[in-house]
Amino acid sequence: MPSGKSLLLGTLVGSVVGASISLLTTPNSGQELRGRMRDQSERLREISQELKESGFDLKEQLTQTSKEGAALLKDLSQDIKASVESWKETIEPHQENLQEHLRQIEEGIKELEEKLKEQK
Repeated sequence: MPSGKSLLLGTLVGSVVGASISLLTTPNSGQELRGRMRDQSERLREISQELKESGFDLKEQLTQTSKEGAALLKDLSQDIKASVESWKETIEPHQENLQEHLRQIEEGIKELEEKLKEQK
């Protein structure tokens, strides 16, 4: 999560620099300047708190999504395994029939070869 930390740090530094520049370049009295600085620092605290809460929410959502994804993958793999087993059970009797037909065809070919040899 380094990019999230750098985003937060960049936002905070940018806010502080921007607030400082605007406060220092404004032609206000000391009392007005201090009041604005308090307001800006309070707003900065609120923004940082909102970012922190958003980060925690995002972390929770990612954790939940990864758990759900893992459960779905587990279910999917079990379903695929069951489907393959069912397919094997369905195909097995037909496979034996096909092998029997192939044996019969081979025997028929051998008989034809023998008859051809006898005729020559």
